[in-house]
Amino acid sequence: MARVKGGYTTRRRHKKVLKLTKGQWDTRHKLFRRANEAMMKSLWYSYRDRRQRRRDLRRLWISRINAASRQNGVKYSQLIHGLKQNNIELDRKILADIAVRDPHTFGKIVEAATK
Repeated sequence: MARVKGGYTTRRRHKKVLKLTKGQWDTRHKLFRRANEAMMKSLWYSYRDRRQRRRDLRRLWISRINAASRQNGVKYSQLIHGLKQNNIELDRKILADIAVRDPHTFGKIVEAATK
């Protein structure tokens, strides 16, 4: 049986990895082995940080809502409790956006939640 070296397939795979690591420093975008390590690490980081970003955004929204609600004389936890009690279904993303862009409307929401 003849020996198959697979040069075409290997070259395609190597080129794909080197293309993904374009922009990396030193040998991480030139040498296949280093590039492959960098690619696997960067793909793992991107996967992990997509989840991390959701956590970070939620923390940001909560701190913005808390700051705006305290300006209206209510704590964050009291505001969220009041919203649930009065069946006002606004999520934290929308509340934070309203708090930043339209403080007057946010004040009315706080007022409705604390009745």
